[in-house]
Amino acid sequence: MRSATDGEPVPGDLTARARIRDAAIACVARNGVAVPLRTIAAECGVSASLIVHHFGSRAGLRDHCDNYVLERIHTLKVAALGPAGAHVLREQIDHIEAYASLVGYVLRSLQAGGPIATGFLDRLVADTENYLADAVTAGTVTPSLDPAGRARALVELAVGALVLQLPGPGEPLDLDTLPAWLRAYTDRMTLPLLELYTRPLLTDSTLLDGYLTAGTPST
Repeated sequence: MRSATDGEPVPGDLTARARIRDAAIACVARNGVAVPLRTIAAECGVSASLIVHHFGSRAGLRDHCDNYVLERIHTLKVAALGPAGAHVLREQIDHIEAYASLVGYVLRSLQAGGPIATGFLDRLVADTENYLADAVTAGTVTPSLDPAGRARALVELAVGALVLQLPGPGEPLDLDTLPAWLRAYTDRMTLPLLELYTRPLLTDSTLLDGYLTAGTPST
């Protein structure tokens, strides 16, 4: 049974569709977005025709997985930026290994390049902008001069370094070692990132003021 903050299926969510979805997420994380449908079918012990029956097509399965992964990220981020954020973040960090397949799926989607990567990244950025706007309203996040730009910068910075750690698009990612790697990465990065987001790196606004006075490239 999972809590609201870990990555395991909620009670009642182990339907055939959910099992196929979870298998597809794991297979994409392991082998990339081009993983054959028959591999996903073998992962969850069903036939490829049953997958088509439930999702209509390979594209339908991918859309379903995209929506699920983005929804899980949204739920986790909203909880961490909410009034109980400190407790929730601690619980999420304590269970970080449970998110390995989700993280792998996101990174493989971005590694794919082309329309798949662009579309997924744009949706991730738009969702980030939305939950940051809610957090601004709630008073837990500082307003931005450029909310859309800030959201894109945060997403690209967060995933960029992780994508560099992936094997090549056609090379398998070891899901047995990914949880431990994600744990080590989280332990290494959480403090400096929280400090950077909480305590400004710069001691005053001189650089920002100078940039705004000179005019941004878009003005």
